[in-house]
Amino acid sequence: MKMYLLSLGAGILVGIVYSLLNVRSPAPPIVALVGLLGILLGEQVVPMVKRIIDGRPVAEFIRTGCAEHVLGELPRSGKKGRDA
Repeated sequence: MKMYLLSLGAGILVGIVYSLLNVRSPAPPIVALVGLLGILLGEQVVPMVKRIIDGRPVAEFIRTGCAEHVLGELPRSGKKGRDA
C-alpha cells in the first residue's frame, strides 16, 4: 500500500508544480493511462519473442513474469505485505 501512496503523492506533487507553472498536463488522463498501458505491454514483446525463438514456453512467462511486471505486486487482503 505504501508504494501506491508514494506514487499518488508524487503525482499530486507534479500536478502542483504544473499548476504553479501554468502548464497543462500533456495528455487527457485517459489518453495518458492508455499510453502507459501500451508501454507496459510493449516491454513484454521482446522477452516473449525471445522465448518463442528459443522454443521455450510462453504461457508460463505471461502468467508469472509478464503479469508481475504489468500489474505490479498486487495488495493482499488480510495479509501483511512487505510494504504494509
